[in-house]
Amino acid sequence: MTFESDVFVIGGGPAGLAAAIAARQKGLTVILADGRRPPLDKACGEGLMPDTRLDAAALGIELPDSDGMEFRGIRFVGERCSVQGDFPRGSGLGLRRLALHERMVEAAGHAGVQLRWGTPIASAADVPARWIIGADGTGSRVRKWACLESSATHTRRFAQRQHFALAPWSPRVEVHWGHGCQIYITPTAANELCVALISRDPRLRLSEALTLHFPALAKRLRGAEPASAERGAVTATRRLRHVATNNIALIGDASGSVDAITGEGIGLSFRQAALLADALAMGNLAHYNARHAALSFRPRCMAKLLLTMDRGRTIREGALGALSSMPSVFQKLLAVHVGA
Repeated sequence: MTFESDVFVIGGGPAGLAAAIAARQKGLTVILADGRRPPLDKACGEGLMPDTRLDAAALGIELPDSDGMEFRGIRFVGERCSVQGDFPRGSGLGLRRLALHERMVEAAGHAGVQLRWGTPIASAADVPARWIIGADGTGSRVRKWACLESSATHTRRFAQRQHFALAPWSPRVEVHWGHGCQIYITPTAANELCVALISRDPRLRLSEALTLHFPALAKRLRGAEPASAERGAVTATRRLRHVATNNIALIGDASGSVDAITGEGIGLSFRQAALLADALAMGNLAHYNARHAALSFRPRCMAKLLLTMDRGRTIREGALGALSSMPSVFQKLLAVHVGA
């Protein structure tokens, strides 16, 4: 059988682009196809952690500071107390998802990836390649084709995101904790903030959440002009038993996911891409299958810890109170979270 390329990536989001770039770094020929056209957007907190920035650099993805706004740590804000910590090394970068996607498309083009936008793929039989990579999200069709659907969904929550024309008031990403929900405040420019809500209620919208659960934050945002429309998404925790079979492998949300509360989705995709490229270069997807779960161990543990705080006010305020009285513990947890 004659193959058009070594690798065919289905899905042109960050995970698919990262997989394509990493495969090209191994000298493989790569085609990437997506039924949509760039740039591709998705509701998220838009904050890249320091370790994610390093992973991007290793893939040759240039993310200059001028594209967004650097932040130096994280601050948790509760009803009665707050705690903050700084990254042990490096800084994070807040930038719009559209800007991230544009930079990744540029990097893929420079790496020699053949990009086929507006090209939906109906079945695996339509793919003339030795290896097929499914990077087509949580509802992955490639996962169904490969019969890799067996999984357990532990949590399912809902996100809303909107930008506001307002100068950041903090050099850190703020996570405001409310009843069954959190709001993330990420600086994305010198005069812009990304405000992202994550909750268990599919009907809860950002303005309603601000009024009901975050009156102090609502007051701070009052009068700020919206810089984008509100956009929604679903975030889930899903773990697959296997992420590869025969000549098909999954990456990103198609291969399982961690709750967006960790802020590690993009970084996890970058690390998966590097591992997958190694397996492709060896011609053995078993290598990827065996080591994939280990990559998500740290963010899964952090997600469990944070979601425990989401269970009720007593637990949440107790945990925040303890952390605020022992800020060094919060600093160590933050260091673990960013892989330090």
